[in-house]
Amino acid sequence: MTPPQRQRRSPGQPPAVPPPADTPPKEGELRNPERLFVIGGEAGGERAADLDLVTLIVARADPPVSATPEQAAVLRLCAAPLSVAELSAYLSLPYSVVAVLLTDLLAAELVQARAPIVRQKVADRSLLEAVMHGLQKL
Repeated sequence: MTPPQRQRRSPGQPPAVPPPADTPPKEGELRNPERLFVIGGEAGGERAADLDLVTLIVARADPPVSATPEQAAVLRLCAAPLSVAELSAYLSLPYSVVAVLLTDLLAAELVQARAPIVRQKVADRSLLEAVMHGLQKL
């Protein structure tokens, strides 16, 4: 990568015009980082929810009138179980901000956090035998 070249300007030349401020932000670039602080709410609350990227979130109620737009979006999306990572992607918000939102919703008992479904490492032998016997009878 080559460094940008500086251009000299003469004393009578007007300064270069900066790019307009209305250009859309690039992918993954947020225009206003203060907005994330506003979404997260006050820092005085208890932040003890144990959330992982694969924790499943399910809505327990419809969005109340007092809910912020982000909280209402989480409650609408979680009609069916969604992981925290999926919520983060759908809302285009960082994991940390989504975790703060979910902690507030968990404290208000508007959502329920479920551990991800873990499959057994070894299948049950009696189940495998029953399947084998059923296939042999066909």
